[in-house]
Amino acid sequence: MSPWSPESWQAKPAKQLPSYPNPAEVARATDTLRRFPPLVFAGEARRLKAHLGRVAQGQAFVLQCGDCAESFDQFSSSAVRDTCRVILQMAVAMTFATGLPVVKMGRLAGQFAKPRSDELETRGDEALPSYRGDIINGAEFTRQARIPDPARMLQAYNQSAATLNLLRAFAQGGYADLHQVHKWTLGFVANSPQGQRYEQLAQQIDDALRFMAACGITGGTMPSIRETEFFTSHEALLLPYEQALTRTDSTTGDWYDVSAHFLWIGDRTRDLGGAHVEFMRGIRNPIGLKVGPSMDENELLRLIEALNPGNEPGRLTLIVRMGADKVADKFPPLLRAVQKSGFGTSWICDPMHGNTIKSSTGYKTRPFDRILSEVRSFFAVHEQEGVQPGGVHLEMTGQDVTECTGGAQAIGDNALSERYHTVCDPRLNASQALELTFLIADELKRLRGGGQTQAAE
Repeated sequence: MSPWSPESWQAKPAKQLPSYPNPAEVARATDTLRRFPPLVFAGEARRLKAHLGRVAQGQAFVLQCGDCAESFDQFSSSAVRDTCRVILQMAVAMTFATGLPVVKMGRLAGQFAKPRSDELETRGDEALPSYRGDIINGAEFTRQARIPDPARMLQAYNQSAATLNLLRAFAQGGYADLHQVHKWTLGFVANSPQGQRYEQLAQQIDDALRFMAACGITGGTMPSIRETEFFTSHEALLLPYEQALTRTDSTTGDWYDVSAHFLWIGDRTRDLGGAHVEFMRGIRNPIGLKVGPSMDENELLRLIEALNPGNEPGRLTLIVRMGADKVADKFPPLLRAVQKSGFGTSWICDPMHGNTIKSSTGYKTRPFDRILSEVRSFFAVHEQEGVQPGGVHLEMTGQDVTECTGGAQAIGDNALSERYHTVCDPRLNASQALELTFLIADELKRLRGGGQTQAAE
C-alpha cells in the first residue's frame, strides 16, 4: 500500500464528512487542536491493546457502552457519574458470573459525530441538512443550527477533557472500590427486579471481600480491589478532528490518535479505498470495524489485511451489527472465513444499530426483545463454531429515559414520549441495561459450563 501520513486520507474519497462553508475557519480550529494536550496517552492505548489481545484468546470480555451521541446541552458531572456507575455494575455482574476480567470501554469523551442515512431531514414542507452530532452542527431544526461549524470541534475537545477527568477520578479515586458496590445502584433502579438481584450479587461480593481480607488480601495489597481501568472510545468519523489529534509517540515513534484509546470504523465508512480506512490503517491505537449485514467474506478479509497486516494481537476488534433477523444467517460465514484465514481477532456484538424501528407513535425506538434476540443469536453462532464471544457494544445511559421499548419495565410505544431525551438514537436506560447484563451473564456462564448465576436462584 502507499505510504501513510496523518493527512494521507485527504487523497481518498470520503463519506459522511460535512461540507464546511469556510475552509479558513476549519484550518483555524484544527490548528488550535494541534496545540492542545493529548486527551489520552499512547501507553494507555497500548495497555488496552494488550487487554484486547487477551479477549481474542478467550481470557477476557469487552463491555463497550455509553451514549449514542454525546450532547453539549445535556452534559453534566452527574450524567457522567450515573453512566459510569451503571457500567461498573454491569462489569462486576459479568465478572462475578463468568470469572472473566471485563475490559470497560465507554462510548464517552468523544462520541459526538454520527453518520446519517439521509443528507436531508424533512419536516412538513421544509428540508434541512441532517443533524450530524454536536461536534458538527446543532440538533435544532433551523437553517442556522444545521450549518456545520468547525468551532464545535473545540467545544467537543473541552467537554471530552472534562469527561475524562471525571472518569479517571471515578476509576482511580475510590469510587470504583469493590467495597462500594452497594452504592452504585441508582435510585430509580433500586426497587426493580434488577436492583434486587444486583443487591443479592453485591452481598455475595461483600462476603467474598471479607473472606479475602481475613486471608490478608485487601485493597492495600491488591490495587485492583479499590480501582479499575476505564478506557474511552468513539467512531472516528470526523477526520479533520482526528487528524488534528494524531501525534507521534515519543517513546516508540509511532502515530497515535490521542482523541481516544479505541477508535472504530462505521458500517457506512468501511470502504477499502476510502478515507476512513486509510486514516485508521496508520494509527497504532487498537481499533474496531463495524460488520453489517451487507459485508461479504472477501471484503472482510481484505479489510482485516489492510487494517492489521501484521496480525497483531488486540489491534483489531470486529463489531457485529446485523439485526436480530439477520445475524443467524449472515454472521456464521464471516466467522468461519476469519477463523480459516488465521487472523487473530475478537468479535463483539452490537445489538442496537440493526434493530432500530419507528414506533406507532412516530418515535425511533429499539425493542428490548430484538436486542436480546441478537445477543443470543450472536452467542449461539460462537457456540456452534467453538469460539469464545468477545463482548458486547451497547448504547445506554444512566438516566431514567424511555427510549427503548420492552424489558421488565414494559415500556410501551405510548410511554416513549415521557422521557425521550436522546439527540439521535434510542438508548437503553439503566434498568434495561442491567437487565440485559444479567441475561448476558447467565448466557456466558452457561457457555462456559457454569449453569445459572447464583444470584438468579
